[in-house]
Amino acid sequence: MKQSKVLGIVFSNMHDEYMGEITHKRTMASVPFGGRYRLIDFTLSNLVNSGIEDIGVITKSNYQSLMDHLGSGRDWDLARKRGGLCILPPFSSAHSGIYHGRLDALAGIAEYIRRSTAEYVVMADCDVISNINLKDVLRQHRETGADITLVYKQEHCKLDRSSDTTVLKFDENGRVNDVLLSPELSGNSCCYLDIAVIEKKKLERIITEAVARNKKSFRQDVLVAQHNYLDIRGYEFKGYSVKINSMKTYYKANMDLLNYDVIHELFPADKPVYTKVRDEAPAKYGLSAVAGNSLVADGCVIEGEIENSILFRGVKIGKGAKVKNSIIMQGSDIGENANIECVIMDKDVSVRAGRNLIGYDTYPIYITKGSLV
Repeated sequence: MKQSKVLGIVFSNMHDEYMGEITHKRTMASVPFGGRYRLIDFTLSNLVNSGIEDIGVITKSNYQSLMDHLGSGRDWDLARKRGGLCILPPFSSAHSGIYHGRLDALAGIAEYIRRSTAEYVVMADCDVISNINLKDVLRQHRETGADITLVYKQEHCKLDRSSDTTVLKFDENGRVNDVLLSPELSGNSCCYLDIAVIEKKKLERIITEAVARNKKSFRQDVLVAQHNYLDIRGYEFKGYSVKINSMKTYYKANMDLLNYDVIHELFPADKPVYTKVRDEAPAKYGLSAVAGNSLVADGCVIEGEIENSILFRGVKIGKGAKVKNSIIMQGSDIGENANIECVIMDKDVSVRAGRNLIGYDTYPIYITKGSLV
């Protein structure tokens, strides 16, 4: 399949409300992750590594930090005279507000989709951490002749009404015959990873019908309501993936990076994860510094102890301070003899000397951006 035949559409903030204060001043796509990345980096890298060069990023609100991160798209090789990266801010008429749901958002960029010469469209959210070859998904979609192909992962999990998880069920021919939204169940489930492939002309028809009927939700009004009429099939992804739909899953996904097998699978040499490059000095370790099983970004100054933690750029750990099982974001400063455990600390937080902040791995403490503790 030729590269020019596929259009990528990225939804930057479909699930902001599930992340609490961490998305209060930023969109889901620009939430920091893994010491030097943003969540959108994984989605964009999956598209670029799969040969998709025309990508539109749909924004809604709080997207200033996202635009600063993406810039012209040069770091993803998407700075092009034709095609490349396109930021799609909210579009509304005098009689409509900011969009509600994917269909509503797609209706706002209908002209952008119409002008594309692509044959297929890949739609993806920013809340799934994975490294997936979308060429395989596109190949299966074309071979089966499906109307829509949904990427899913089979997991053994316990779900409840707050999980924001879509569960797919299939018949003996591999066709979706039931779609459950945030069901209460446990056991093996086929969980939709919010990545879908569809022919561009078919997507345009769905958008037109949705506008005519005032339908707004892709999951509710297409996957649930029309799975009996559309040929919807699934592509099972068997690699590492985690859906970020709460502070607990965000914390777990970051901590997973301290596992060699996970980080080896998520960052293979042949499918790199691209991000905005910042030229900073290497991390500096003092004479009394102790570091174990941690990810430490450029520009950090460590004079205390860190264990099982992730430090973003420019973090400072004072003498005698102990940081364990924590995520410390860019520019934060931990004072001398402070004790930090199971904490998610946003950017530019200052912790005074001698302070004790202790959470639990099942309920980490979150400190808002720019706080003084």
